[in-house]
Amino acid sequence: MEQVDVFWSFRSPYSYLATPGMLDLKQRYSVDVNLRVVLPIALRDPDILFKAGDKNKAHYIMLDWTRRAEFLGLPHKWPSPDPIVQDFETMKISEQQPYIYRLSKLGAEAQRQGRGIEFAAQVARMIWGGTRHWDEGDHLQQATEAAGLSLAEMEREIDGGNHLDDIEANHQALNKAGHWGVPTFVYDGEPFFGQDRIDTLCWRLDQHGLRKPEHV
Repeated sequence: MEQVDVFWSFRSPYSYLATPGMLDLKQRYSVDVNLRVVLPIALRDPDILFKAGDKNKAHYIMLDWTRRAEFLGLPHKWPSPDPIVQDFETMKISEQQPYIYRLSKLGAEAQRQGRGIEFAAQVARMIWGGTRHWDEGDHLQQATEAAGLSLAEMEREIDGGNHLDDIEANHQALNKAGHWGVPTFVYDGEPFFGQDRIDTLCWRLDQHGLRKPEHV
């Protein structure tokens, strides 16, 4: 089976916007769509987007992702809590990050269990679709079950597991593919950056005759 890797972050609103397209790829094409979770760029290289005193990039992202969500008909609200603990006045990233490492490890485990993109789609919709206090109660459990997985089982697997090794390997693979941002789709060594490049990826997959007959 041909492979499409999706380099993806739980803190990226554009990664959330890509989730319907990720699922659609698996439905329409004879490809395995692999979730390759990476840590947010706020942790990997914060100076790329969040230089002290330069708020224009952050402000534009806030404007653009909500506009794009409306265009796509997706529910949207900046997460509460934010998966990354960050002061938007100073752009400083907190040393304490109680959410993103857990989410990222769970995403890596979901991929190990063969349900990576399904888990990403359900959890991202919960986080970015307006669920307040998504980290409390049974919100995460319900999203996990909707993806066909058991949160309790996944928590056992990531407790003391080597899932950060998977995530670091994904960082290296993204760099090798020639990009740094998310979501980045990679097919046959060729990167397609952004949720608005899925149609270009589909064009490439069509060139390789990978569309399933029932979707031709």
